[in-house]
Amino acid sequence: MHTLLDLRGNIPTFIRITDGKVHDVNILDELLIETGAFYVMDRGYVDFERLYAFTLSLASFVVRTRENVLLQRRYSHLVDKSTGVRSDQTVVLATAGSATAYPDALRRVSYFDAVTGKRLVFLTNNFTLPALTIAQIYKQRWQAELFFKWIKQHLRIKRFLGTSENAVKTQIWIAVSIYVLVAIVRKRLGLGASLYQILQILSVTLFEKTPILQALQKMDYDSDLEDVYNQLNLFDL
Repeated sequence: MHTLLDLRGNIPTFIRITDGKVHDVNILDELLIETGAFYVMDRGYVDFERLYAFTLSLASFVVRTRENVLLQRRYSHLVDKSTGVRSDQTVVLATAGSATAYPDALRRVSYFDAVTGKRLVFLTNNFTLPALTIAQIYKQRWQAELFFKWIKQHLRIKRFLGTSENAVKTQIWIAVSIYVLVAIVRKRLGLGASLYQILQILSVTLFEKTPILQALQKMDYDSDLEDVYNQLNLFDL
């Protein structure tokens, strides 16, 4: 399930369901790129001809680069290493094929994540925002991981009611529709809990005749809801 998630509300704005043979990067060809928007992608989407389409459309992208991407440094910019940023450079692609596909300069930001102990390197076509902001924008991509985590938990992938293409797609779309409906509830009720937390709360109060506001207000949002959710696994008896 190839998904474009709007991080302003964690709402899927584009979904394409394919078999496993379709590589993620091919889905970029189907996107209607929005001028002025930011697109955050992992290493699987590093394709410079396709990334250049974002630049031509006046949209920004932040993508984690791969180790085999050869770059030539043009300029180095001052950074505050206490923030975790290790370098901020203006670069160009060093191989003929890549440089032809993406002829403009790129920005390379290196960041050390003190929590995970990992050094992450990003490429972006945005030269305006601070380097730390670029790293923070990429960090928001974790919201997409939470979205897929919920989809996997609630779909019970190994226990589809049907295995035909139509049956699988139907169940996926039902799950996505529930996700979006709960997001609407969250916004209209002005709830402080995250979308993922609300989905978990509703899953454990599914058979209770309790008003939504009451069910959500009595829960401790700081508690570990993962354990609560796992206690009710109705179809694994």
